[in-house]
Parts: sequence; C-alpha cells; structure tokens
Amino acid sequence: MKHSISIQIRMSDLDAYGHVNNGAQCNLFDFARANYIEDVLGKKIDWTNFDLVLVNINVDFKNQILIHDKIICKSEIYEIGNKSMKMRQYLVDSETDTIKTICHSVFAAIDKETYKSKPVPEAYRKCVSSYEGLND
Repeated sequence: MKHSISIQIRMSDLDAYGHVNNGAQCNLFDFARANYIEDVLGKKIDWTNFDLVLVNINVDFKNQILIHDKIICKSEIYEIGNKSMKMRQYLVDSETDTIKTICHSVFAAIDKETYKSKPVPEAYRKCVSSYEGLND
C-alpha cells in the first residue's frame, strides 16, 4: 500500500484492560481515511460539503493494540465502481509489521441536494486511479 500515516495512541483510546478500544480503532481508521482522501485528491476537503459518504464498514480485530505500540495505518482504494469506491485499511505495528486490525469500507457518491446516490465524480476517479495504478 502506498499510503500510510502514523497513529498516536492516547490514554482516552484505552479500555479497562489497557487495550485500544474497538470504537477508538474505528476513529483511527476515520482519521487515516480522511488523510488518504486529502492526499490523493491533493487538496483540503470541506467535510461538511463533501460528496462521498461512508455506507459500509467491516472491522476485523486480529491482535490487541497497547499504548506503547508504534502504529501506522495503511490505506488504499482498490476498486472503483459506478457509484462507489472500496477501501482497505490496516492498523500495523511499525516495529514488528504485525497487522493488528483490518478494515474494509465502501464510499458512495451522493448528491448533497437530493441525498441520492450519483456516479463517482470523474475528478475523484482519475486521482484515485492514477495514485493506486488502477485500470479504471
């Protein structure tokens, strides 16, 4: 995966057992997902007016994450459909290369006036395809 970002584990991310809470891990994926989109599209996004929405998310918790683990999130969009894009992300221990958590998600393009799905904007399709080397 070409895109990765370092993740800072905070005390508020921990559960009573000292593990990074499952809900907190979803927030980490959100942070990395937003960073990926801005990096690939090459601009800061006005998230209140953005026309892609998260419509599906599946998370597989493979290994515990502890406060002193050095974590990165790797992200990629691996498929672009007519009205949606599929993303894969991994939380990985950067020192051991152990995959801690896997996330699969789907974005849908949405018309912000009608709240109905629409085709993925051509500009997004081109940027993602170019960045990921997809044959779109």
